[in-house]
Amino acid sequence: MFRLAHLSDIHLGPLPGVTYRQLASKRITGYINWQRNRRRNLHEGVTERLLSDMASFEPDHVAITGDLVNLALDAELEMAQLWLESLGPSHGVSVVPGNHDAYVPGALERACRTWDKWMRADMAPAITTRHGFPYLQRRGPLAVIGVSSAVATAPFMASGSFSSEQARGLAELLEKAGAENLFRVIMIHHPPVRGATATHKRLYGIRRFQKVLRKAGAELVIHGHTHLATTHWIAGKDGRVPVVGVAAAGQGPGSSKPAAQYNLFDIDGKPGAWRLTLQRRGLKGEAIDPVTIASEDLR
Repeated sequence: MFRLAHLSDIHLGPLPGVTYRQLASKRITGYINWQRNRRRNLHEGVTERLLSDMASFEPDHVAITGDLVNLALDAELEMAQLWLESLGPSHGVSVVPGNHDAYVPGALERACRTWDKWMRADMAPAITTRHGFPYLQRRGPLAVIGVSSAVATAPFMASGSFSSEQARGLAELLEKAGAENLFRVIMIHHPPVRGATATHKRLYGIRRFQKVLRKAGAELVIHGHTHLATTHWIAGKDGRVPVVGVAAAGQGPGSSKPAAQYNLFDIDGKPGAWRLTLQRRGLKGEAIDPVTIASEDLR
Protein backbone atom coordinates (compact mmCIF):
# COMPACT_ATOMS: atom_id res chain seq x y z
CA MET A 1 0.00 0.00 0.00
CA PHE A 2 1.16 3.53 -0.82
CA ARG A 3 -0.07 6.47 1.29
CA LEU A 4 -0.32 9.92 -0.28
CA ALA A 5 -1.02 13.03 1.81
CA HIS A 6 -2.58 16.10 0.18
CA LEU A 7 -2.42 19.69 1.46
CA SER A 8 -3.37 22.95 -0.20
CA ASP A 9 -3.89 26.66 0.39
CA ILE A 10 -1.54 27.07 3.33
CA HIS A 11 -1.36 30.87 2.92
CA LEU A 12 1.62 31.12 5.24
CA GLY A 13 1.54 34.09 7.55
CA PRO A 14 2.01 36.58 8.98
CA LEU A 15 2.67 38.91 6.09
CA PRO A 16 6.20 40.34 6.02
CA GLY A 17 6.68 44.10 5.80
CA VAL A 18 5.23 45.57 2.62
CA THR A 19 6.45 48.78 0.96
CA TYR A 20 4.24 51.32 -0.78
CA ARG A 21 5.98 50.45 -4.04
CA GLN A 22 5.06 46.78 -3.65
CA LEU A 23 1.43 47.75 -3.05
CA ALA A 24 1.28 49.77 -6.30
CA SER A 25 -0.24 46.77 -8.08
CA LYS A 26 -2.91 44.13 -7.59
CA ARG A 27 -1.26 43.50 -4.23
CA ILE A 28 -3.13 46.45 -2.71
CA THR A 29 -6.44 44.55 -2.95
CA GLY A 30 -4.85 41.40 -1.54
CA TYR A 31 -3.26 43.37 1.28
CA ILE A 32 -6.60 44.93 2.23
CA ASN A 33 -8.27 41.51 2.07
CA TRP A 34 -5.58 40.08 4.35
CA GLN A 35 -6.00 42.86 6.91
CA ARG A 36 -9.81 42.68 6.87
CA ASN A 37 -10.40 38.93 6.57
CA ARG A 38 -7.55 36.46 6.10
CA ARG A 39 -5.48 37.79 8.99
CA ARG A 40 -8.23 36.71 11.39
CA ASN A 41 -9.13 33.41 9.72
CA LEU A 42 -5.82 32.03 8.46
CA HIS A 43 -3.58 30.81 11.25
CA GLU A 44 -0.19 29.18 10.86
CA GLY A 45 -0.73 27.33 14.14
CA VAL A 46 -3.49 25.16 12.70
CA THR A 47 -1.22 24.13 9.84
CA GLU A 48 1.37 22.94 12.31
CA ARG A 49 -1.26 20.84 14.06
CA LEU A 50 -2.21 19.29 10.73
CA LEU A 51 1.41 18.51 9.93
CA SER A 52 1.96 16.86 13.29
CA ASP A 53 -1.15 14.72 12.82
CA MET A 54 -0.20 13.90 9.24
CA ALA A 55 3.27 12.74 10.29
CA SER A 56 1.70 10.22 12.67
CA PHE A 57 0.20 8.43 9.63
CA GLU A 58 3.63 8.17 8.00
CA PRO A 59 2.68 9.12 4.42
CA ASP A 60 4.98 7.90 1.67
CA HIS A 61 4.64 11.19 -0.20
CA VAL A 62 3.11 14.65 0.27
CA ALA A 63 1.40 16.62 -2.52
CA ILE A 64 0.78 20.37 -2.12
CA THR A 65 -1.55 21.97 -4.65
CA GLY A 66 -0.69 25.63 -4.40
CA ASP A 67 -1.27 28.91 -2.61
CA LEU A 68 1.60 28.55 -0.19
CA VAL A 69 1.72 32.36 0.16
CA ASN A 70 -0.55 35.38 -0.05
CA LEU A 71 0.88 38.24 -2.12
CA ALA A 72 3.90 36.48 -3.70
CA LEU A 73 6.36 38.88 -2.08
CA ASP A 74 9.97 37.75 -2.32
CA ALA A 75 10.14 37.42 1.46
CA GLU A 76 7.02 35.20 1.40
CA LEU A 77 8.49 32.93 -1.28
CA GLU A 78 11.66 32.53 0.77
CA MET A 79 9.63 31.84 3.92
CA ALA A 80 7.71 29.15 2.03
CA GLN A 81 10.99 27.62 0.89
CA LEU A 82 12.08 27.26 4.52
CA TRP A 83 8.68 25.80 5.37
CA LEU A 84 8.99 23.22 2.58
CA GLU A 85 12.44 22.27 3.80
CA SER A 86 10.99 21.65 7.25
CA LEU A 87 8.71 18.94 5.80
CA GLY A 88 11.64 16.65 5.07
CA PRO A 89 13.66 15.64 1.99
CA SER A 90 12.48 17.31 -1.21
CA HIS A 91 12.12 13.87 -2.83
CA GLY A 92 9.14 13.27 -0.53
CA VAL A 93 7.18 16.42 -1.42
CA SER A 94 5.68 17.63 -4.72
CA VAL A 95 4.33 21.15 -5.28
CA VAL A 96 2.36 23.01 -7.93
CA PRO A 97 1.74 26.77 -7.71
CA GLY A 98 -1.58 28.49 -7.09
CA ASN A 99 -2.94 31.86 -8.11
CA HIS A 100 -1.61 33.55 -4.96
CA ASP A 101 1.87 32.23 -5.78
CA ALA A 102 1.57 33.98 -9.17
CA TYR A 103 -0.16 37.05 -7.78
CA VAL A 104 1.53 39.66 -10.01
CA PRO A 105 3.48 39.43 -13.28
CA GLY A 106 6.87 37.82 -12.72
CA ALA A 107 5.92 36.19 -9.40
CA LEU A 108 5.39 32.73 -10.87
CA GLU A 109 8.89 32.66 -12.33
CA ARG A 110 10.35 33.71 -8.97
CA ALA A 111 8.31 31.02 -7.20
CA CYS A 112 9.52 28.39 -9.67
CA ARG A 113 13.15 29.36 -9.10
CA THR A 114 12.73 29.44 -5.31
CA TRP A 115 10.81 26.17 -5.02
CA ASP A 116 12.50 24.33 -7.90
CA LYS A 117 13.47 21.29 -5.77
CA TRP A 118 9.81 20.47 -5.22
CA MET A 119 8.59 21.24 -8.77
CA ARG A 120 10.74 19.32 -11.23
CA ALA A 121 10.72 16.02 -13.06
CA ASP A 122 13.07 13.30 -11.88
CA MET A 123 16.64 13.81 -13.15
CA ALA A 124 15.58 16.96 -15.02
CA PRO A 125 16.72 20.60 -14.96
CA ALA A 126 14.95 23.02 -12.63
CA ILE A 127 11.63 24.51 -13.70
CA THR A 128 12.17 28.26 -14.03
CA THR A 129 9.06 29.34 -15.95
CA ARG A 130 5.50 28.23 -16.57
CA HIS A 131 6.75 26.44 -19.68
CA GLY A 132 8.37 23.80 -17.44
CA PHE A 133 5.00 22.24 -16.63
CA PRO A 134 3.74 19.58 -16.55
CA TYR A 135 6.37 17.48 -14.78
CA LEU A 136 6.42 13.77 -13.91
CA GLN A 137 7.81 12.17 -10.75
CA ARG A 138 7.79 8.41 -10.14
CA ARG A 139 7.16 7.52 -6.52
CA GLY A 140 6.63 3.83 -5.81
CA PRO A 141 3.58 2.71 -7.84
CA LEU A 142 2.61 6.36 -8.46
CA ALA A 143 3.23 8.77 -11.30
CA VAL A 144 2.85 12.20 -9.72
CA ILE A 145 2.18 14.72 -12.49
CA GLY A 146 2.29 18.43 -11.67
CA VAL A 147 0.29 20.87 -13.79
CA SER A 148 0.33 24.64 -13.32
CA SER A 149 -2.91 26.59 -13.62
CA ALA A 150 -1.35 29.63 -11.94
CA VAL A 151 -1.37 32.92 -13.84
CA ALA A 152 -1.27 36.58 -12.81
CA THR A 153 -4.73 38.12 -13.12
CA ALA A 154 -6.40 41.51 -12.80
CA PRO A 155 -7.60 42.81 -9.41
CA PHE A 156 -10.61 40.93 -8.00
CA MET A 157 -9.90 37.97 -10.31
CA ALA A 158 -8.48 34.59 -9.25
CA SER A 159 -8.90 32.53 -12.40
CA GLY A 160 -6.46 29.97 -13.75
CA SER A 161 -5.45 28.65 -17.14
CA PHE A 162 -4.74 25.23 -18.65
CA SER A 163 -3.08 25.87 -22.00
CA SER A 164 -2.91 23.78 -25.16
CA GLU A 165 0.85 23.53 -24.57
CA GLN A 166 0.27 21.90 -21.19
CA ALA A 167 -2.48 19.72 -22.64
CA ARG A 168 -0.04 18.21 -25.13
CA GLY A 169 2.54 17.63 -22.41
CA LEU A 170 0.00 16.15 -20.00
CA ALA A 171 -1.34 13.71 -22.60
CA GLU A 172 2.19 12.53 -23.35
CA LEU A 173 3.07 12.02 -19.66
CA LEU A 174 -0.21 10.22 -18.91
CA GLU A 175 0.28 7.83 -21.81
CA LYS A 176 3.89 7.18 -20.79
CA ALA A 177 2.94 6.52 -17.16
CA GLY A 178 0.01 4.35 -18.24
CA ALA A 179 2.34 2.21 -20.34
CA GLU A 180 4.48 1.76 -17.21
CA ASN A 181 1.39 0.54 -15.29
CA LEU A 182 1.66 3.39 -12.77
CA PHE A 183 -1.17 4.89 -10.74
CA ARG A 184 -1.43 8.39 -12.25
CA VAL A 185 -2.10 11.34 -9.92
CA ILE A 186 -2.53 14.79 -11.46
CA MET A 187 -1.89 17.80 -9.22
CA ILE A 188 -3.46 21.15 -10.21
CA HIS A 189 -4.53 24.19 -8.19
CA HIS A 190 -7.84 25.16 -9.84
CA PRO A 191 -10.58 22.50 -10.02
CA PRO A 192 -10.95 21.22 -13.61
CA VAL A 193 -14.70 20.84 -13.12
CA ARG A 194 -17.47 23.14 -14.34
CA GLY A 195 -19.39 24.93 -11.61
CA ALA A 196 -16.90 24.02 -8.89
CA THR A 197 -16.20 27.67 -8.11
CA ALA A 198 -17.36 31.19 -9.00
CA THR A 199 -16.79 32.51 -12.51
CA HIS A 200 -14.07 34.96 -11.48
CA LYS A 201 -12.16 32.06 -9.85
CA ARG A 202 -12.70 29.43 -12.54
CA LEU A 203 -10.18 27.50 -14.62
CA TYR A 204 -10.01 28.46 -18.29
CA GLY A 205 -9.35 25.29 -20.26
CA ILE A 206 -11.62 22.86 -18.39
CA ARG A 207 -12.85 21.32 -21.66
CA ARG A 208 -9.24 20.93 -22.83
CA PHE A 209 -8.24 19.24 -19.55
CA GLN A 210 -11.16 16.83 -19.61
CA LYS A 211 -10.50 15.97 -23.25
CA VAL A 212 -6.96 14.89 -22.29
CA LEU A 213 -8.32 12.58 -19.59
CA ARG A 214 -10.87 11.02 -21.94
CA LYS A 215 -8.07 10.26 -24.37
CA ALA A 216 -5.18 9.28 -22.08
CA GLY A 217 -6.82 8.36 -18.76
CA ALA A 218 -5.79 8.96 -15.14
CA GLU A 219 -6.56 7.47 -11.75
CA LEU A 220 -6.85 10.58 -9.56
CA VAL A 221 -6.91 14.38 -9.82
CA ILE A 222 -6.26 16.52 -6.72
CA HIS A 223 -6.67 20.27 -6.39
CA GLY A 224 -7.09 23.17 -3.98
CA HIS A 225 -8.31 26.75 -4.54
CA THR A 226 -11.92 26.45 -3.34
CA HIS A 227 -11.01 25.86 0.35
CA LEU A 228 -13.67 23.13 0.29
CA ALA A 229 -13.56 19.36 0.82
CA THR A 230 -15.17 18.09 -2.38
CA THR A 231 -15.28 15.04 -4.63
CA HIS A 232 -16.31 15.34 -8.27
CA TRP A 233 -16.07 12.81 -11.08
CA ILE A 234 -15.11 13.31 -14.70
CA ALA A 235 -14.89 10.87 -17.60
CA GLY A 236 -11.58 9.13 -18.24
CA LYS A 237 -10.34 6.68 -20.86
CA ASP A 238 -11.25 3.63 -18.78
CA GLY A 239 -14.03 4.98 -16.56
CA ARG A 240 -14.71 7.81 -14.16
CA VAL A 241 -11.82 9.70 -12.56
CA PRO A 242 -12.23 11.19 -9.04
CA VAL A 243 -11.39 14.88 -8.72
CA VAL A 244 -10.75 15.61 -5.05
CA GLY A 245 -10.45 19.01 -3.38
CA VAL A 246 -9.36 19.82 0.15
CA ALA A 247 -10.12 22.51 2.71
CA ALA A 248 -7.40 25.15 3.20
CA ALA A 249 -4.60 23.91 5.44
CA GLY A 250 -4.23 27.38 6.96
CA GLN A 251 -7.91 27.99 7.72
CA GLY A 252 -8.70 28.67 11.35
CA PRO A 253 -12.05 27.94 13.01
CA GLY A 254 -14.86 30.46 12.86
CA SER A 255 -14.93 31.17 9.13
CA SER A 256 -17.66 30.40 6.61
CA LYS A 257 -15.23 27.88 5.09
CA PRO A 258 -14.29 24.59 6.81
CA ALA A 259 -11.44 24.72 9.28
CA ALA A 260 -8.05 23.31 8.31
CA GLN A 261 -7.98 19.83 6.78
CA TYR A 262 -5.75 17.52 4.78
CA ASN A 263 -6.41 14.38 2.74
CA LEU A 264 -4.90 10.92 3.10
CA PHE A 265 -5.15 8.56 0.11
CA ASP A 266 -4.35 4.86 0.48
CA ILE A 267 -3.52 3.27 -2.87
CA ASP A 268 -3.24 -0.46 -3.42
CA GLY A 269 -3.81 -3.08 -6.10
CA LYS A 270 -2.69 -3.13 -9.71
CA PRO A 271 -3.65 -1.61 -13.09
CA GLY A 272 -7.28 -2.33 -13.86
CA ALA A 273 -7.93 -3.20 -10.23
CA TRP A 274 -6.58 -0.28 -8.23
CA ARG A 275 -8.03 0.30 -4.76
CA LEU A 276 -8.25 3.92 -3.59
CA THR A 277 -9.59 5.16 -0.27
CA LEU A 278 -9.72 8.70 1.04
CA GLN A 279 -9.64 9.86 4.65
CA ARG A 280 -10.23 13.55 5.35
CA ARG A 281 -8.68 14.73 8.60
CA GLY A 282 -8.83 18.16 10.19
CA LEU A 283 -10.26 20.43 12.83
CA LYS A 284 -13.91 20.03 13.73
CA GLY A 285 -16.05 21.80 16.29
CA GLU A 286 -14.22 22.44 19.54
CA ALA A 287 -11.60 19.75 18.93
CA ILE A 288 -8.04 21.01 19.40
CA ASP A 289 -6.41 18.16 17.51
CA PRO A 290 -7.37 16.92 14.03
CA VAL A 291 -9.96 14.18 13.77
CA THR A 292 -11.36 12.11 10.91
CA ILE A 293 -13.96 14.25 9.14
CA ALA A 294 -15.02 11.73 6.49
CA SER A 295 -13.89 8.59 4.67
CA GLU A 296 -14.63 7.67 1.05
CA ASP A 297 -14.02 4.62 -1.12
CA LEU A 298 -13.08 6.00 -4.53
CA ARG A 299 -12.60 2.72 -6.42
